[in-house]
Amino acid sequence: MAIKDLELRQGNVDLTAEVVEIGEVREFNKFGKPGRVATAKIKDETGEISLTLWNDDIDKVKVGDTIQIKNGFVNEWQGTPQLTTGRMGSLEVISKADEDSEAEPESSSDEDSEAEPKSSSEEDSAEEEDVE
Repeated sequence: MAIKDLELRQGNVDLTAEVVEIGEVREFNKFGKPGRVATAKIKDETGEISLTLWNDDIDKVKVGDTIQIKNGFVNEWQGTPQLTTGRMGSLEVISKADEDSEAEPESSSDEDSEAEPKSSSEEDSAEEEDVE
């Protein structure tokens, strides 16, 4: 199934997509039980859709992972279609993100040299002279 073919209130959704974004995790209490929810964005070759991540699924998924949704459901939140696994569906990570591409350090050598005040060495040497 392709993202472009999804319709509101459609159930039994099976699809494979890449996670491109994961939003802030929010905590809630429902019927006295704590829970967590986050909204992710997933894409395939046909389009993008928001995906609601519940509880343990939040920790399973990272940006860049390829996931498979089975028996999902398309609902609407604040006018935007969202895919969810709900109670009956499942989410499985079928391909992990390439860890090297995420862990690539940004060039910060310029920032580091600017972050150090130039007078700090003068202050240190002045303190050393007082100690002697």
